[in-house]
Amino acid sequence: MADVRRTEVDGLHVTWHVIQHHLIAIVAVENACDASWAVCFDPGNYPDLARARELHPELTRLWDAVRHEFWDKLIPPLRLGTEYRAWA
Repeated sequence: MADVRRTEVDGLHVTWHVIQHHLIAIVAVENACDASWAVCFDPGNYPDLARARELHPELTRLWDAVRHEFWDKLIPPLRLGTEYRAWA
């Protein structure tokens, strides 16, 4: 599994990775305090982020954090410096 990521929110860790065409595959969610599984998905049948939201809407803050981290990775924030100009 290339490009595996982990995001933590509200005492939960979600393991996810980016697959072809910039899709997010959710692998599992575990409790940060003891690493016990909170949500686990079948290998080879990992849901994308939208499906994970449908299956577990109670984890909205976690899914939002994954989405935010994904977009930060896909389109990094613009760093202003000598190479860039801010047009205002």
